[in-house]
Formats: sequence, C-alpha cells, structure tokens
Amino acid sequence: MVTSGERRRELLEWARAGGLILEDDYDAEHRYDRPPVPALRALLADRVCYMGSVSKLLAPALRIGWLVAPARYRSALVDAKRFNDLGNAVLPQLVLARLMESGELERHLRLVRGRHRGRRDAMITALAGRLPDAVVHGAAAGLHLTVTYAGDVPDTEFAAAALAHGVKCHPLSWHRQSPGPPGLVLGYAAGSPGVIADGVARLGRALRSLG
Repeated sequence: MVTSGERRRELLEWARAGGLILEDDYDAEHRYDRPPVPALRALLADRVCYMGSVSKLLAPALRIGWLVAPARYRSALVDAKRFNDLGNAVLPQLVLARLMESGELERHLRLVRGRHRGRRDAMITALAGRLPDAVVHGAAAGLHLTVTYAGDVPDTEFAAAALAHGVKCHPLSWHRQSPGPPGLVLGYAAGSPGVIADGVARLGRALRSLG
C-alpha cells in the first residue's frame, strides 16, 4: 500500500527523534494512475536506508538489489555483505549499469508499465462482470490486486475451490495481522488479458460452487 501522509509524518518524526527507517520501495516502478509518492529518503536522508531490487522489473534470477544508506553505516554494510556471501557477480551489475546509463532501462520500464496496466484493467473489468459484489483494492500500483467480498465463505475455502478450477491465488487471511473481510490476492503480471479474463470467470464459478 501507499503510506498515507499522516503515517509518513509520524515515521519522519520518529526517525528525527533517533529512529532509523528501512524503506523498501516495493513495486515503486509499477504505478499506473498517479505519480509516485516521493521516497522518505528524499525527505530525511540521514535517517533512512532506502532499498529495492530489479526482480520485478527485469528478472529475479539476476539477484540484484540495492541499499542506499546514510554514510555512517556504509563501511559496516560493505563488510557485512562481503562476509555474508562474498558479493554479487560483477557482470550482471555492469549490464544493469549500462542499461541505466543508456536509457534502455527507462524505455523497458515504459513498455512493461503499459503492458501491466492493460492486464490490470482486464482483471478489473472481468471482476466487475464475474464477481460484481467484490471490492477491488490496490489498483493504483503493483502487480496484483486484493479483492474482498461479503459472505460466510472463508477465503481459504474459496482459494481451495479456485485451485480445483485451475486458478492459483492466495487467501487474504494468510496475510492479515488483524481481523477483516475475507478476500483473495490475485496477480496479473504473468498472463495475457484473455487468460486473465478466463481465470476470473473460473473464480466466479468456484465461488458459486461453494454457495
């Protein structure tokens, strides 16, 4: 989720009082309907460690991430990285640097952002037709949607029925720390709009089978 303005102010006040924020800017590149919210590091660089990776942008197998830390922590972090795994392979890092310097990475990002926006829109349209009572959350960014629904069907049973109909998804209750309505976590990054529409249709049949 995008952190609210009030929550961001609370975090910054806490950090100014001596705290250290670890900011994982998850899916920051995949925003569709609004400009990205500035990173907390841009507002308080001395109290924020900013991190991310190219796993969702290029490929998880590259195993490339980054951590931008306040200067006083950098030597200790370099030592910890070296003692932990002797460092990452150099060639993939050089390739990534070339992609960034040449502008190819930004062009790739524009391409995949448009592709994922189309897939997201296909899922939202299909949900409106097949699960009209469901409420969609998290559409502004990311590579998945959260869907909540009313009723007595536990989301674990819904997810199991969906799997029996050929669709794999996560029950929202697996990811909750507090009570709330049942729901599902649905990814859309790996399928074409037609495949996504078919998957949502199967979800609708799965839910009806439990009614």
